[in-house]
Amino acid sequence: MTDNKFSKIITYVVTLIAVIGIILLGRVLMAGEDAVENDVVVQNSVVSPLVFFSQYLLYGVILVTIVLSMWGLFKNPENLKKTLFGLIALGVLFVIAYFLADSNVVLDNADKILEGGEAGATINQLTGTGIWFSVILGLIGFGFFVFDLGKGLIKS
Repeated sequence: MTDNKFSKIITYVVTLIAVIGIILLGRVLMAGEDAVENDVVVQNSVVSPLVFFSQYLLYGVILVTIVLSMWGLFKNPENLKKTLFGLIALGVLFVIAYFLADSNVVLDNADKILEGGEAGATINQLTGTGIWFSVILGLIGFGFFVFDLGKGLIKS
């Protein structure tokens, strides 16, 4: 299939999606704000199709993005190898962040244990892991920034 035919097909699909979205939005606008807010039957008949259309459109975009990314990676094995090494490096940093995080009790201002904040709770550990992971990646990024800045100053 030539690029011109593929481009035309994509244009028609995008146009169809846009027309469907405009029609669904028009139905919501024609129903009126009061009816949409107060009448459950109107919500189910007018708003729900727009929400489902948007939801399935999002799923489709995510699927197409993943498929095309994987296709591009498998077409170029060198990029696939680099990507796998990058994912392994991120995994190692995540494990380090997990062991740095604590799972202590989470207290409020009155020194009472918050709901779900008991000692050893998984959410405490994962929240701490996310924070430490962000800090580690931030430090690495800052280090590269300073290195590049220094390299630029030395060259000039």
